[in-house]
Amino acid sequence: MTTNSIALDAVLGNSSPEKGLRLSDRLFASLFDHLVYPQIWEDPEVDIEALGLQEGEHVVAIASGGCNLLNMLTAANVRISALDLSSAHIALNRLKHASVRALESHDEFFNFFGHADQQGNLRIYRDKVAPYLDDTSRAYWEQRAPIRPRIHAFAKNFYGSGVLGRYIGVGHFLARLLGVDLKDILSAKNRQEQVEIFDATIGRVLKRPSVRQALQTPLALYGLGIPVTQFEKLQGDAQSMANVLHDRLRRLACDFDLDTNYFAWQAFGRRYDTEARRAIPRYLQREHYACLRDRIDNVATHRKMATTFLSEQPKASVDAFVLLDAQDWMNDQQLNALWSEIDRTAGLGARVIFRTAGGENILLGRVIPSVLHHWYYEEPLSRRLHQQDRSAIYGGFHLMRRTSS
Repeated sequence: MTTNSIALDAVLGNSSPEKGLRLSDRLFASLFDHLVYPQIWEDPEVDIEALGLQEGEHVVAIASGGCNLLNMLTAANVRISALDLSSAHIALNRLKHASVRALESHDEFFNFFGHADQQGNLRIYRDKVAPYLDDTSRAYWEQRAPIRPRIHAFAKNFYGSGVLGRYIGVGHFLARLLGVDLKDILSAKNRQEQVEIFDATIGRVLKRPSVRQALQTPLALYGLGIPVTQFEKLQGDAQSMANVLHDRLRRLACDFDLDTNYFAWQAFGRRYDTEARRAIPRYLQREHYACLRDRIDNVATHRKMATTFLSEQPKASVDAFVLLDAQDWMNDQQLNALWSEIDRTAGLGARVIFRTAGGENILLGRVIPSVLHHWYYEEPLSRRLHQQDRSAIYGGFHLMRRTSS
C-alpha cells in the first residue's frame, strides 16, 4: 500500500463515498508521499510533565519527525512503539536512531541534527551512520530527489526541507517582498522588545487585506500539514484565518523567552540557536546524549495506523499514548474505532495526550460514553499545560487518564 493510499484511508475519511474524494483532499494526501515535518511541533516539556513516564512503561506514539520519541527517552527508560503513515517520516526516524547508535561523539550528532547544514555531515553519514541503517531507509536517503541524494539536505539546512520547511521558507520570501524580515524578532532582548518588533513586522503584514484574503483559502495552510477539515476547526468562530494566525504567531513570538524557545527560532530563523545551544530540543542537549545511546534500542518504528497497530496488541499492555493532532483528521467512525482499541489496550492509570486545532476536547460528545466511562479528563491541568506549550500553534492540549478497569 502506498503512503498516499494509506493517507487517503486514515486522514480523509470525512469524504462521502457518494461524492468521492475532493481534489483538495487528494492534493493533501499526496503530501504524505514526501517528507512533511523535518521537526515536530509539540513542546516536549509539556508532554513529559503530562505523561509522568516511569521506567519500563510502554508508550505508543505517532512518530512524525521523531523529536518527541527521543525527547521522551531522555525523561525515562521507556519502551516506545512509534507509528507513522509516511515512509519518509519512518526513514527520518530510523536515520535519527541509527545516528544515535553510530555516533559516540555528541558533537558529531549535534552537527548532523543541530546545525544540519554542514558538508561534513555527508562524510559522517557515509562512513558512520549508513552501515547502521536498514536497506529501505538507506535507499530513501541515497535516492536522488530529483538531482542530489536526499541525504544532501543535511549539508544545506535540513530544516528548510520537507513540506513544512519549504512552506516556512516561502513565508519568509513573501514577507521580504512586503518589506518585513521575519528574523528581526530574534534580535529582541526581552519580552517587551519581542512585542514591539512583532507588532511592527509580522503583525502589520497579517493586517493587510491581500494577506487576509489569501489566508482564507484552505490551500494556503496545506504546507503546515492542515487539511480542509482541520482548517475549519482551526478557524472556529474567528472572523478570519488571519486573525487566528495573528494571535498564535504573536503568542509564539512574544509569550516565551526566545533564548529557550526553539520553536520560535525555527519559525522565524529557520534554524536552532547553535551558538548558545539553549533554544534546542532536549534530545540535542549534551547532558542527555549518554542516556539516549543507552536507551535507543527501546524504540521500534512501524508504518501503520494507530488503530491497526493497537488491534494487534494484548489487552492492558500500553501505559501511555501520544496522538499529536491526528484525531482532528478523523470522522466519528474512525475516532470511535481508535478509542475502542485505546480503551482495550490501556492499563489502569494509562495516559493519553493529544492536541487540537480548536480549544475544545473533541472526544466529548463524539466517542461513545461506554468507552470514555473509564477515563477522566484532566481539564484544569490540560489548560495549564496548553498555556506552557511554546510552539503556540495549537488551540488545545488534552490529557486523559484511565481511572478504572
